[in-house]
Amino acid sequence: MALLLWAGPASAHHAMGALGAATPTPLIGLISGLAHPLLGPDHLLFLLALGLVGLQRRQVWMLSLLAVGLAGSALGLVLPGLPGSELLVALSLVAVALVLLDRLPAAVLLPAFALHGYVLSASVIGWEPSPISFYLLGLLLSQGLLLLGSLTLVRRWASRWGTANLRLAAGLLMGVGLAFAWTTLVP
Repeated sequence: MALLLWAGPASAHHAMGALGAATPTPLIGLISGLAHPLLGPDHLLFLLALGLVGLQRRQVWMLSLLAVGLAGSALGLVLPGLPGSELLVALSLVAVALVLLDRLPAAVLLPAFALHGYVLSASVIGWEPSPISFYLLGLLLSQGLLLLGSLTLVRRWASRWGTANLRLAAGLLMGVGLAFAWTTLVP
């Protein structure tokens, strides 16, 4: 948790720098899409936290999230530059916490997931259609596997988790989300 609090917001992560590729190709797009959710701690934590919310939902709920996230990415490619989007991404962790505490309906997580997709598309603006398509495929696969893995692990551990532990997890999510939000407001 300390590392997550120390880390900055998701605005500066992308696999392209690590790959050293100057020209995006379909392979670079796929690798970047697969890696992108793993490189931003706020995105990764959001995806993993959705496993806690998924305890009370059917698995088809994950498919809805993925579809909305892909639509958000497409919107980000067409209409980039939403002001304050990184702040809203950070606050999405607070939204997950409030859903876990039954203070907000789980439906608020659909636009939050779309927002994550929107922000994740910013790094490929200007690419050719083919690498972008492979980037989106990689993004969909990576997020789908993270959601499925998170939900599977949480369901295994759920029998040992009590209400107090769920509240503690929600409090930690809220604290990390507010810390990320603070880093976007005060550089």
